[in-house]
Amino acid sequence: MPHSSHSPDTSFPDLTAVIARNRPRFRTATEFVEAAMREAILGGVLPGGAPLRQEELAAAFGVSRMPVREALRQLEARALVEFHPHRGAVVAAISAEDSADIGTIRTALEPAALRLSMPRLTAEDLALAAELVAEMDGEADPGRMGELNRRFHMTLYARADRPRLLALVEQHLAAADRYLRFQFVALGYQSRSQDDHYALLAACRAGDADAACALVVEHVTAAEKELTAYLKKPA
Repeated sequence: MPHSSHSPDTSFPDLTAVIARNRPRFRTATEFVEAAMREAILGGVLPGGAPLRQEELAAAFGVSRMPVREALRQLEARALVEFHPHRGAVVAAISAEDSADIGTIRTALEPAALRLSMPRLTAEDLALAAELVAEMDGEADPGRMGELNRRFHMTLYARADRPRLLALVEQHLAAADRYLRFQFVALGYQSRSQDDHYALLAACRAGDADAACALVVEHVTAAEKELTAYLKKPA
């Protein structure tokens, strides 16, 4: 079971609602902890730099330390948590430098994956991508929007037949997710992002690899530049 009858710990008071919302949804304690922690980090409930002490989290979730430790490692793989030698686990901070770094990596990896994938994309792949981009049109929840965005991009890249490349692409799409959510909320970026998605889908349907790859680069670069500029502004 994902939880016990222990009284909840109060070391993470802002996390209580997120825990309660996620508790019934998962069969294993690790899935439960990872999902709730991911939501709390991406939603700003746990801010960048916040220490994540395993004993306190275990008490807050009503689980043993093992699923907490496993969940923190999964969140580290998503670039949401960092481990430091003397501080332990902390929430990874949002920064202009990190945003620019992720953007540079994405513009190198994603066009390569797309160019390999495009000749093998099926009608079903393109139909799924169209469904995902249409669903994003009516989505108001930034968290769900981030999930749909990742699925849309990975659907177009999935036929690349390069497992290591696709793992890196997905890792950095996950790392970009919290920045994307921030952009949707703070900068009203969703409409322009959707225009890019529709243009990218049209290029893939037309089989125009050069145009599609150029659109991916432009899409990622424009978003990264806007966000980096915003994060560098004086408070």
